[in-house]
Amino acid sequence: QVQLVESGGGLVQAGGSLRLSCAASGRTFSSAAMGWFRQAPGKEREFVATISWSGGITYYADSVKGRFTISRDNAAKNTVYLQMSGLKPEDTAVYYCAARSTVVAVTSPSRYDYWGQGTQVTVSS
Repeated sequence: QVQLVESGGGLVQAGGSLRLSCAASGRTFSSAAMGWFRQAPGKEREFVATISWSGGITYYADSVKGRFTISRDNAAKNTVYLQMSGLKPEDTAVYYCAARSTVVAVTSPSRYDYWGQGTQVTVSS
């Protein structure tokens, strides 16, 4: 089992920045690929970014590429981060952290085994 707790969400003006954190506990965090997803009201959950177990491979949704950066700290904090810059009103959503039971990073939410409770990000225009 993996327990995930997100933090760092909030209200920010367009063009601003936020850093989301996801603290993991339970089974070996360093062997799990991690991802960030988001869900806006009335929309399906969508992929944002993912990172492999080592941190060496990352993928991003086209809508956030160049603005968001995913990273992880396996050594000490068992935490994955999502640095968000150049935020736009369309980035407003609940952001979820997710973990796989394997090391390979993928973009489909159905292939993730563990989910956090989500953190709200609101970008005002």
